[in-house]
Amino acid sequence: MLRNVAAVVLDGVAPFELGVLCEAFGIDRSDQGLPVMDFDLCGPSRQVRTSLGFELVIEHGLERLESADLIGIPAMPRANPVPGEVLEALRAAVDRGARVLSVCSGAFVLGEAGLLDGRRCTTHWMYSAELAARFPEAKVDPGVLYVDDDPIITSAGTAAGLDASLHLWRKEFGADAAAMVARRMVVPPHRDGGQAQFIEAPIRATPARTLAAVVDYMAAHLDQDLTVDDLAALATMSPRTFARRFRAETGTTPYEWLLTARLAAAQRMLERGDDVVETVAARAGFGTAAAMRHHFAKRLGTTPQAYRAAFCHRRPASTTTA
Repeated sequence: MLRNVAAVVLDGVAPFELGVLCEAFGIDRSDQGLPVMDFDLCGPSRQVRTSLGFELVIEHGLERLESADLIGIPAMPRANPVPGEVLEALRAAVDRGARVLSVCSGAFVLGEAGLLDGRRCTTHWMYSAELAARFPEAKVDPGVLYVDDDPIITSAGTAAGLDASLHLWRKEFGADAAAMVARRMVVPPHRDGGQAQFIEAPIRATPARTLAAVVDYMAAHLDQDLTVDDLAALATMSPRTFARRFRAETGTTPYEWLLTARLAAAQRMLERGDDVVETVAARAGFGTAAAMRHHFAKRLGTTPQAYRAAFCHRRPASTTTA
């Protein structure tokens, strides 16, 4: 049972992500009948400077990890070397059965310790490619808010640390306890979708030397049924030659290009307009709302309705003065 939590703090630690761990596991909520964690900050140095420049006094050394059920790793500078003693302490803790939870770029610390090898994991979507390149044995999933590959839990950027922490509360103490913690923090106990919905996925800009006119036509006619045969005719090529040339000049297939462009168009309409989902689907070129829901779920891990609820730019109500 989760009762003892320690967060490792190194120079350059991100205050918000550290605060996520403190809020999730360091607050006394016994007045609500919730368990109280024995929570401490620890590290190899007794004083550290945060990424925002202010300093923290750390009361405990790394020996504090020897009794922890859960070790939190907040976001750290990805380029900073991790002291060997920290890596050894993390490996020893996992070997004896402790869990480790990283927030955002804290996953890089786990990678340096070899704790991501052969495991599914995640980090902030901006750093996922770097994480995969630096630790090729890790199975990086850039589209999720968190991954629980027990005993290693990794979360995406910033607020996703709350999602992972609430997941642990739910796993250890049940859904009711997690809901109470979430309510106290004024956050939802569970968020729809993954971080794929937060990733900007613009159409890749390419020279498209011989197909520029066709690509422009595709972008301007997303609401139409555009087949490879039709596009090849526009380019005065055979379908096979067109498909080969299109991949060479854009790096993808006509179908994938259109799908990405239509998703981006639908996202913009859902963010900025009030059209019903059926209208958005037709204008973006999906044909039906069901088809658009399918592609939103597959590519973005959410639904059009949930995406709109999360990202719609609400216009303020007009006011009048006497």
